Amino acid sequence: MSDTIAAIATGAQVAAIGIVRLSGPDAVALADRLFHPLRGGPMREQESRRLVYGELRDRGGALLDLALCTVSRAPHSYTGEDTAEFQCHGSPAVLRMLLEELFALGARQAGPGEFTKRAFLNGRMELCAAEAVADIIEAETAACVRNAAGQLSGAIGKRIGAIYDALTDISSHYHAVLDYPDEDIEDFRLAQYAGLLHGAAADLRALLSTFERGRLMSRGIPTAIVGRPNAGKSSLLNALLGYDRAIVTAVPGTTRDTIEEKLRLGGQLLRLTDTAGIRETDDPVEALGVRRSRDALANADLVLAVVDGSEDFTEEDAEILRMAERAPRALVLLSKDDLGRKTAQLPTRLPVIPVSVVSGEGLKELEEAVRALYPLPGVPAGEILTNARQAEAVSRALEAMEAAREAMEDGMTPDIVLTEVEGAMDALGELTGRNVREDVTNRIFRRFCVGK
Repeated sequence: MSDTIAAIATGAQVAAIGIVRLSGPDAVALADRLFHPLRGGPMREQESRRLVYGELRDRGGALLDLALCTVSRAPHSYTGEDTAEFQCHGSPAVLRMLLEELFALGARQAGPGEFTKRAFLNGRMELCAAEAVADIIEAETAACVRNAAGQLSGAIGKRIGAIYDALTDISSHYHAVLDYPDEDIEDFRLAQYAGLLHGAAADLRALLSTFERGRLMSRGIPTAIVGRPNAGKSSLLNALLGYDRAIVTAVPGTTRDTIEEKLRLGGQLLRLTDTAGIRETDDPVEALGVRRSRDALANADLVLAVVDGSEDFTEEDAEILRMAERAPRALVLLSKDDLGRKTAQLPTRLPVIPVSVVSGEGLKELEEAVRALYPLPGVPAGEILTNARQAEAVSRALEAMEAAREAMEDGMTPDIVLTEVEGAMDALGELTGRNVREDVTNRIFRRFCVGK
């Protein structure tokens, strides 16, 4: 990391403000080459983290923009290196011209996530906190924002750190007695650490249990809208989205393929799939749509089963309800309630909500039902695992802790127990970044946008 990197930190679209970042040993010197304060001395003489107003000029002296500039000096900066940041008017042309000038002066284009990667490598943040930077940028619900902000502030690292430190105490005590038998060190007895091992395993088990909820929270809940043809599925999708996304006609079987959209409902992000009506058909195109509908239903975590309440209940409806009951979570929507109700009682144990997309009846009740199906976990913000890498590391640590506990209960020698304890420490170190491999680090930061 001996070079200086530069990137546009804001989007490529026209905006009120555009930001270009620099990080590396020449960041302040490059800022002085292009930025000329209207008051005070050059940026190398300015205080850290102070916004300075001045002129941006190219190498030939031509004015590019009137802008603000700030510098932060190592190690007290985001990346832990000398950094500079230009806040310009948000013209993509201005930002590109400024970036080209910086490249001509010796900076290079930053890679995806390279600023945050440098922050991690320079010890400014743990790896799980660095991952939270991407999470907070991509967050689509308030719950995602709060959890990512908690992880960014170090919530996971603190929780894991307490477990890691406790295991370090066990390991260091054992090795101290082994390596220095003549010193006045308390004898190592596994029994005195039994409670600690049990508690550490319980903490890891509780943390791992948050992953499924965190995965749904961050990626969105796969939700399938199913029902027989013309039951009102596409009308429901349009009503929830607030615009006409799916074609709606009185002709059964209008929807021949799945339609996918994201929607925030009940505090959750739903990945809605409107499906073709499920029925027996000789039409090969419709049959393909029905097959895809069944696939969407099988892969859904939430099923919204739509039954036309204005018509007589059919065997096709009954089969759809039976399929919905096999899903992890499901709700039954009795549609077209504004047309009168022929079907009063439905043969299902699932919650039934009468709805009308014409009057809006039942849509608020649907939102509250979704909220009830996915209550917020009873853990502090930031302590919900949201990606597979984190969950896999905790899972391996838990397996090692369970093996250590079983070895101790079976009367194994301390060295065997400590081998498992140190295996758990290695896995936890991968979670926080203490001992993570370079290829894993590179894969993590490729997920980031350029300029972050």
